[in-house]
Amino acid sequence: MKPTRWMLATAVCAALAACGHSEAPSSKAPAPASTAPKTAAAPAPAPIGIDLAGMDKSKPAGDGFFQYTNGTWFKDTQIPADRSSTGSFLKLYELAQKRTAELIQKAGEGNPAAGSNARKIADYYAAYMNTDAIEKAGLKPLEPELSAIEGIKSRADLAKVLGSRLRADVDPINATNFHTSHLFGLFVTQGLEDPSQNIAYLLQGGLALPSRDYYLSDDAATKTTRDQYHAYVVALLKQAGDKNAEAEANTILALETKIAKAQTSLVDSQDVHKANNLWPTADFAKKAPGLDWPAYFKAAGLDGVKTIDVWQPDAVTGLAKLVGSEPLSAWKTLLRFHTINSSASLLPKGYADLAFGFYGHDLQGIPQQRPRAKDAIDATSTDLGDAVGQIYVKNYFPASSKAEVETMVKNIVNAFDQRIDTLTWMTPATKGKAKEKIKTLRVSVGYPDTWRDYSSLTVKPDDALGNHLRAVELEYQHQRAKIGQPVDRGEWWMTPQTVNAVNLPLQNALNFPAAILEAPFFDPKADPAANYGSIGAVIGHEISHSFDNTGADFDAQGKLANWWTPDDLKHFEAAGQKLVKQYDGIRDPAGPARERAADTGREHRRRVRPHRRAGRLPRLARRQAGAGDRRPDRRPALLHRLRRDLALEDPRCRRPRARGDRRARPGAVPRRDRAQHGRLVQGVRREAGPDDVPGSGPAREDLVRPDRP
Repeated sequence: MKPTRWMLATAVCAALAACGHSEAPSSKAPAPASTAPKTAAAPAPAPIGIDLAGMDKSKPAGDGFFQYTNGTWFKDTQIPADRSSTGSFLKLYELAQKRTAELIQKAGEGNPAAGSNARKIADYYAAYMNTDAIEKAGLKPLEPELSAIEGIKSRADLAKVLGSRLRADVDPINATNFHTSHLFGLFVTQGLEDPSQNIAYLLQGGLALPSRDYYLSDDAATKTTRDQYHAYVVALLKQAGDKNAEAEANTILALETKIAKAQTSLVDSQDVHKANNLWPTADFAKKAPGLDWPAYFKAAGLDGVKTIDVWQPDAVTGLAKLVGSEPLSAWKTLLRFHTINSSASLLPKGYADLAFGFYGHDLQGIPQQRPRAKDAIDATSTDLGDAVGQIYVKNYFPASSKAEVETMVKNIVNAFDQRIDTLTWMTPATKGKAKEKIKTLRVSVGYPDTWRDYSSLTVKPDDALGNHLRAVELEYQHQRAKIGQPVDRGEWWMTPQTVNAVNLPLQNALNFPAAILEAPFFDPKADPAANYGSIGAVIGHEISHSFDNTGADFDAQGKLANWWTPDDLKHFEAAGQKLVKQYDGIRDPAGPARERAADTGREHRRRVRPHRRAGRLPRLARRQAGAGDRRPDRRPALLHRLRRDLALEDPRCRRPRARGDRRARPGAVPRRDRAQHGRLVQGVRREAGPDDVPGSGPAREDLVRPDRP
């Protein structure tokens, strides 16, 4: 077997995870001058893909391989003041943002034609940075929405306003994003039982805090957060000129608490089998009385849709009941606050500062706001994602890199297929179905085959909030237009400039954006072993999603179907329960925040793989991927993280593991030291992945930004 293929096999068969955090020096100092005859200089050694300077070799690797790999990096790295954490993903995110910033700031050069993507990019960024225009406009961009809310005189009026606010801002499958401040959220993708056609999914919403737990939990830290939230609501309403802000804040918190009680828990929301509820739109009035559904659907542009999948039926019924029972005045107060709150970062400075003070500082523990230019880059890159993505890949993602990564993906998929053959606990019948799923897996690298059309989007150089609201509306109309149409398995759910990767269970597809395919994750000049241990681990990590406790529910065509034999399914679930028990017992040293594997189980299960001996280089690259650090006073960020379905990094990434394989090798934990680390599932280990290591947060498109709700 060739060395590269050996590295591939070991990197894939070990616990797959993300990759290294910085580059190794790529050249040596020049030799002293010499009077000898000149000869051709020896070529500089190629980078190996490992940060040697970041390692700490003062202690044996077996005492803590993660510390051995990243110890010096931890000691020397400073957390940016506008972040609650830092790490390998933050470094790459900042590189992508720097590149994106240069492209966006140069988009207006040469006076591009009106209506062109370049013109829209330039004008969007200019408007975001035009704080004088924002201060002058005040709440004027929100006047249409605020006037509609003030004009509510009946339940039918309320239904119309609620329907007009429906947006495509949830994604329970690809991003596990269940949160929207609107009463409901729309998600459009293929049907759970019919993968050939797109359908509409309706999900619960209605809260300005990220999770219902913030309203219902009684621990001291959560009570403190609620008090801070109440103070924030009062301050924001006073900023808007409301004279009865204190009483209005009480009304808002009381109604949101009732909404939280009506909502379905995160655990039940994640159970896709409970989400398969096709309701004819004509039956909504009977199944969920209280809301004028015909008026709601007409205002949302869904009056022609015949059936909708209701993801959380009990919650939809409960929320509809509240619409019919709570005073109109309470709903008007809530909707007014939500309208201002959701746009605070694009309102005058007084609003933006208040929003950061709560959502950034109090909720996530971030000491100070980022420079406005960085937020402007992110906003432009989000609302004009494909327009920016086109110029990004043109400048920073050569065809050679795309071809090389596609070859790596092919090799890793083949290795995964071969690995299935070696599973001793899985029966031939289930193996056949698993291999069929691997065979039909669609992998897209760098960028989509087709780009989003922004020709109908109006962008003005002096209307920052209006530009954003129109972009959100365009996205909603794009998603709404997909309902009833054939499924596009090549559809992308991330932009090329996003530092992340995603598994799409319904499409049985993977997306690897161009921005993550950079050093230290992928370096075409580095040793192939390091690339397979770094970006190769990310690739394997995403493939494994197809067989975790969510992906395993879908067959090769993306249909919700049980393709497991009863015995195999029983074995799989039993192994998962061992992890549930283990992680339920983990508490963070910063306080009583506790892991709940029922919430974060998909992330835990997808990293548990029977391990084999891995080569030294890919193992180093893999461990340097998890390099990250959080602030000492990190409790707000930890609570925020846990309640958003993200586990703590220590048990996921840094904690030394007991090993089923007792053969001594570099980095192995000595047998005498294993007991102190706790018993793990025999013969398995797990690593951190791209969406749960410290510093990965800024790359996640579904993350609550520190400057906005």
